[in-house]
Amino acid sequence: MEVIDSFKSGFVAIVGRTNVGKSTLLNRLMGRKMAIMSDKPQTTRNKILCVLTREDSQIIFLDTPGIHKPKHKLGERLVQVALKTLNEVDLILFLVEANQPPGPGDRFVVERFAGLKTPVILVMNKIDLVSKEDLLPKLEQYSNLYSFKEVVPVSALTGENLPRLLEVITENLGEGPKYYPEDMLTDRPEAFVMAELIREKIMLLTSQEIPHSVAVVVEELKRRPNDVVAVRAVIYTERESQKGILIGKKGQMLKQIGQMAREEIENLLGSKIYLELWVKVKPDWRNKEAQIKEFGYREEF
Repeated sequence: MEVIDSFKSGFVAIVGRTNVGKSTLLNRLMGRKMAIMSDKPQTTRNKILCVLTREDSQIIFLDTPGIHKPKHKLGERLVQVALKTLNEVDLILFLVEANQPPGPGDRFVVERFAGLKTPVILVMNKIDLVSKEDLLPKLEQYSNLYSFKEVVPVSALTGENLPRLLEVITENLGEGPKYYPEDMLTDRPEAFVMAELIREKIMLLTSQEIPHSVAVVVEELKRRPNDVVAVRAVIYTERESQKGILIGKKGQMLKQIGQMAREEIENLLGSKIYLELWVKVKPDWRNKEAQIKEFGYREEF
């Protein structure tokens, strides 16, 4: 008689300092793009819940903002969101870079694990950049910082060893139900995903302080009779000079942002998109609690 293994499920947080590849890892594990990516730090601003349903398990991933020393109220909120998550999940993936020794940011994150009962798995990312000989000393250095449940070296970029990581995650989850429908991928509405894709293109095309000073809000979302989805989004920034850069000479920058975002939104939704972008100034919005909440940066689970 065939023995059927029990079904496992649970919530898994992906944490680490900024810019270590958390969103890249999440997208790889999910097998599709769920979180925006950039080589600029502090890309992720919200806690994004993504559901991976498999035959034997349902893993609910939470991609959290990078833990860093905040410079404004928005930064403080992002760190609070990430740290609060540590007490709300069944398993923690602590993501670090295999090509770097533990730095102050990594040590700061590890210090937050003190007193936690939640098991922590050390995930060493970017093993495609190091030799096995160089990897072993890094493993030892990190293992001396904390008693990790397991250590899994991976490359989120190439996908190397990710099947093993999924095995380890499942092994460390308890028996449980399917919390979400099988076809559900995220708890975030379409408008949020669209706003994030627009923000990703801004991060790609602009430099200096611009990427971190913007927030994107989808203010209108309508499906027209011809199946075209009309999207009206506002890009908020903090200064008039930044607004000028975002619009560009004869509107060329805004046009390029819109074109790139529209193409990706269409690929994601499988619908034709009519995207209308506006740029508005909200001075020093990252230090104003009311504005931060209005732009959708929430703290709740």
